[in-house]
Amino acid sequence: MTISKTITLANGVEMPRLGYGVFRMKEHDVAYQGVIEALNAGYRAIDTAAIYENEEAVGKAIKDSGVPREELFITTKVWNADQGFDNTLRAFETSLKKLGLDYVDLYLTHWPKPTLADTYKAIERLYEEKLIRVPGVSNHHEHHLKEVFEVANVKPMVNQIECHPSLSQNALREFCSANNIAVTAWAPLGTGIVFTHPVIKKLVEKYNKSAAQIVLRWHLDIGNIAIPKSVTPERIKENLNVFDFALTNEEVATITALNTFHRTGSDPDNFNF
Repeated sequence: MTISKTITLANGVEMPRLGYGVFRMKEHDVAYQGVIEALNAGYRAIDTAAIYENEEAVGKAIKDSGVPREELFITTKVWNADQGFDNTLRAFETSLKKLGLDYVDLYLTHWPKPTLADTYKAIERLYEEKLIRVPGVSNHHEHHLKEVFEVANVKPMVNQIECHPSLSQNALREFCSANNIAVTAWAPLGTGIVFTHPVIKKLVEKYNKSAAQIVLRWHLDIGNIAIPKSVTPERIKENLNVFDFALTNEEVATITALNTFHRTGSDPDNFNF
């Protein structure tokens, strides 16, 4: 059983199943070197955000890497303070300039602030003007998505949410699937506590893979996109090396059953915007 390294989104755009996340890499050199290592290792999707304060470092790494732009899939996000129709358009221009790019592949609302409808309409405008290839959202529960549906001419094609074995998000993933919305998992490895679970340790021995690789393969097998983060070159390479084995359906179900509804971040319904 093999899984393609890309997923076809609702509009036909191909998005890599594994990307490189740069959350909490505020130091320019750390973010720059991390992206360089990731691109050298074979990653072609980079996930950043305005609030990460590293778009310039990401852009410089992209430029210096020599990887053709058309081979890359770059995601960034509008922060809460910049939401609303006009503010979102201005925030996008700023992000584009910092990244040094002509377009962004995927642009997301970072959190479902009460102005999410106006923000999403701005994202649709950017999509219409071909400044982004894919419109999407982040941290949206089902009721947030339904609110967007009420105003959208084009539904979001990606919902980036916290998801890992301790928070498997079954109902939300099913809703997204029914509406042709791909799910990207942030914090895909959770807190790492699950790594010591007997279920994971047994699979580590069976497949001769690391605990992180087992969990990332689980993401692929349940249909997720994942954006693991690391600044260690060896770990960056290791996280990408998950396409040469597959978990059985029973093993996938067993990992999914580890769900305890534990979040490492905020619940979108209880976020201080």
